Amino acid sequence: MNASPADFRGWLTARLMALCEAETTSGREDAGLPELRALLLELGATVVEQPVMEGRTNVLALWGRPRVLFSTHLDTVPPYLPPRLEGEALYGRGTCDAKGQIIAQLAAVKILLEEGHGGLAWLGVVGEETDSVGATAAGDLAGRLQELRVLINGEPTELKLATGQRGVQHLCLHCQGRAAHSGSPELGRNATWPLLDWLQRLREQPRPEDPQLGQELWNLGLLQAGEAINSVPAWAEAHLLARVVPGSTFLDEVRRLAPPEGVIDLRLDEPADLYPPVPGFERAAMPFGSDAPALRALVPDRTVVLAGPGSISVAHTLGEHLSLADLEAGVDLNRRLALHFLGD
Repeated sequence: MNASPADFRGWLTARLMALCEAETTSGREDAGLPELRALLLELGATVVEQPVMEGRTNVLALWGRPRVLFSTHLDTVPPYLPPRLEGEALYGRGTCDAKGQIIAQLAAVKILLEEGHGGLAWLGVVGEETDSVGATAAGDLAGRLQELRVLINGEPTELKLATGQRGVQHLCLHCQGRAAHSGSPELGRNATWPLLDWLQRLREQPRPEDPQLGQELWNLGLLQAGEAINSVPAWAEAHLLARVVPGSTFLDEVRRLAPPEGVIDLRLDEPADLYPPVPGFERAAMPFGSDAPALRALVPDRTVVLAGPGSISVAHTLGEHLSLADLEAGVDLNRRLALHFLGD
């Protein structure tokens, strides 16, 4: 690194602040393209832009014939929170999820280039927070990445390498009843009660724990029923999001515990994914999902690392932040990972 530590910290802070000034909530990622283009050109990259949808563009940066590909996502969750520097930390939307990952990765690229290394690439994809449309489209870039040895996907993992990620199942549980006036409920059939009993039976079931991925769990995210306070609900539904481990029986249990009027709509079913250990790097189970399962297909042997600075405990919150010390540690982590897979 040619700059002094203080100058380099200033470089990191200024670049992250600039990226976070743009509001890039899912669906309007292109609002951040001007600053991102400027940064990549500053680093001497060959830039390839891949339009995915209107206002949503994947960005691939190349330095030579890439063997190591860094990646993360360009979108953030709402609401937009403008960046601000408080003491030794940057606060604001995207500071750790995932614009802090962008800077930690590109700063590592900057150092590696200064040290004379090549064979690097960086990929920013749209839509990770919603539909992963960018990760799906990125498969069309594989022709430019045929010599890859690894994908290093950036997410806030507190500088540890993820052991993998649990699978995801989105289930809609639906019960049908019969409407009636609330003053004569005996003339109807309330759809809410069998649904609530169904959910309670499911709550009482123990969930398994995987030695690498941790506890299986599920969340009741949406619960809806009826049309009016003075009517017996003729319908009720619950949307569940389950984080499942290998060998999960969750869907089977939901079916087994269903009432006669219960209907299950499985809207998403993604399997768990396990990631290989890397000698000399600490690993831990992570509670969240990412685009890594889809993006690892870009690597001929599917080798993937999921790691980065910051904590998922503050991501998506009004207090999202990343300390400058963590950001610098993330740069060092990414540099060391790249050197490992470059063979240096």
